[in-house]
Amino acid sequence: MATPELGGLDTSLVQFISDHQHNSLRLRDQTERAKKDAIRSAIRVSDLLVDAANGGVQESFVNEKRIELETRALAATVMRFVKQTDRWLAASHAINTAIKEIGDFENWMRTMEFDCKSVSAAIYNIHQA
Repeated sequence: MATPELGGLDTSLVQFISDHQHNSLRLRDQTERAKKDAIRSAIRVSDLLVDAANGGVQESFVNEKRIELETRALAATVMRFVKQTDRWLAASHAINTAIKEIGDFENWMRTMEFDCKSVSAAIYNIHQA
């Protein structure tokens, strides 16, 4: 009788060890899958955080480039206005000079007219005398 009980006990023990190994393998597989899922989730969260941070940086970079372009355009416009203003100042100076010369010419003409009248009066007086 001892032999059948030992055989049944051996079988039960082998079955118990087999079930334990099977459960251990299944638990190890579940743990490995959970670990891989956790790593994928962590990578996804990391990617999302990097994208969120880079989105702000990229937007700032785009804004900086836009500001630089607008600054260059504004500088070119300012230079164009400076040149235009210089031309206007030169034209204004030329007009002022011409007006002064006209005034000088008028003064010269008055002097010449006075001199001519004086000479004419002197000739008339000489002729009358």
